[in-house]
Amino acid sequence: MIRLPALVTLLALASACSSTDSPQNSGTATSGADSAAAAPLEPMDTTRARTVTAQTDTLKVVRQRHRFSAPGTPDLFTVVLRGQSVLTGEVTFTITDAAGQTIFRELLTPADLEASMVYEMKTPTATQAEREAFVRRRLDTFFAEANFHQPALGPKETYAPGELDRATWDDLRQRPDAVSFHYLVGKEDRRRIVWAPLKKQVVRLPGLGG
Repeated sequence: MIRLPALVTLLALASACSSTDSPQNSGTATSGADSAAAAPLEPMDTTRARTVTAQTDTLKVVRQRHRFSAPGTPDLFTVVLRGQSVLTGEVTFTITDAAGQTIFRELLTPADLEASMVYEMKTPTATQAEREAFVRRRLDTFFAEANFHQPALGPKETYAPGELDRATWDDLRQRPDAVSFHYLVGKEDRRRIVWAPLKKQVVRLPGLGG
């Protein structure tokens, strides 16, 4: 049996330990709360507008549907001019098939379209307005019907080693329904592209020169 003086002593010790631990635990919790309040995590910014967007940065879009990669369904040919000005922007030329897949993509510059203006100039120099108007006209006529050719290979063309392999050339030669697209880059780079069923991709035919 524990005597009364001993019981009083034990109760005093328990009270002392309790009064010592409590402030320490409370202080630790308060310190963590204060720290979180002083430096809260910043939320992710999902509302800030981008500096450049496809909508605000697009200066001109030209689209044309034409048969190209499949006999029965036309593809979508698109050129988009984006940038701060007509003469300093970037031109994206894409071809998208009926399934929505981009089968061709090429980046050009306004200078690539403007270079041929030299053949039409009647004065040594052109104003900025004249240059911009020429680039816009080139875009408007980029997909003119005259730039599509069927068959893709002319009857008098002969194979020459280069970017296109002989098997693909021979296969295209046997396809009178194949359609090639021609476009001028710079002053004299007359490019030709065609869908090659053998490779299942767009290939570039030998150029036509100036």
